[in-house]
Amino acid sequence: MSKPKVVITRRIPDTALRMIEVKANVFIWDYEDVPIPRDILLKECREASGIFTNVGDLIDHQLFENSPKLKVVSTMAVGFDNIDIQEATKRGIRVGHTPGILSETTADLTFALLMATARRIVEATDYIKEGKWKSWSPMLLTGQDVYGAVIGIIGMGRIGEGVARRALGFGMKILYHNRNRLPDTEEKLNTSYRSLDDLVKESDYVVMLAPSTPETYKMIGERELALMKPNAIFINASRGTNVDENALYSALKEKRIWAAGLDVFENEPLSSQHPLMSLPNVLATPHIGSATISTRTKMAVLTSQNLLLGLEDKPLIHCVNFNSQDSTTLV
Repeated sequence: MSKPKVVITRRIPDTALRMIEVKANVFIWDYEDVPIPRDILLKECREASGIFTNVGDLIDHQLFENSPKLKVVSTMAVGFDNIDIQEATKRGIRVGHTPGILSETTADLTFALLMATARRIVEATDYIKEGKWKSWSPMLLTGQDVYGAVIGIIGMGRIGEGVARRALGFGMKILYHNRNRLPDTEEKLNTSYRSLDDLVKESDYVVMLAPSTPETYKMIGERELALMKPNAIFINASRGTNVDENALYSALKEKRIWAAGLDVFENEPLSSQHPLMSLPNVLATPHIGSATISTRTKMAVLTSQNLLLGLEDKPLIHCVNFNSQDSTTLV
């Protein structure tokens, strides 16, 4: 009996690749920094039974129509807004993802982004590298306090809770906004629920961690930015589509808010010529929230496990649209 074909859209850790190669014939786009071209993706998926994908690949109606043998799409991510879930479900194609594994690692990055933006770490490093440091000065590269400040977390999921735990260690007052109130979380993490308007008004740090949904699309826009304090810092480690980038650029340029730390953008990869990159009060990183060796390897292994289970018509460990082994379904 011939092995099914699997398409892997980016280089992955050897541990995960070997798991798949035992049970499938693999096509892999073996380039780390260059996404698979659309025409090659469509061509290779025509005979594929499974796809190992990531947030940079568009898995849409055209691809599903083009891939009659497809049984499973397994994404190496928690989010799946790049995949047409409705179309996959209609065709009986399971969609796997990787919740839980990356929560603490992404919370680390989120808090690091907050601290580095507040204390102007990258700007200060560049100041030395560019030969500008001539003497100590009382107000040189002064930033904002973190300890004892007010943090407002939008989206109190696993990552949000991780950030809240870190904020507790810095004596911060923790506010949150979520689709639903979370009384247990409020008690456990000494956090207080706020409406979105009240959260952005009261917070020194507004941290966006909500998933990408129609309800969260450009959730932070001109109106919400206008409600923020002049010394407020905005952090986004969720999805770029949750923010109106044009409105954010204007607020930062006009110094209506103090700074922003951004790991995600509406269109990725972000061009170095993007208006946001011209601003000294923007710290940007290239979507590296879960980027530690350990976490990315665990994510790849779980993605492979989901993929192989789907090829065998078995419930996935974490499935977006059908019953999974732990019942973490969304549809």
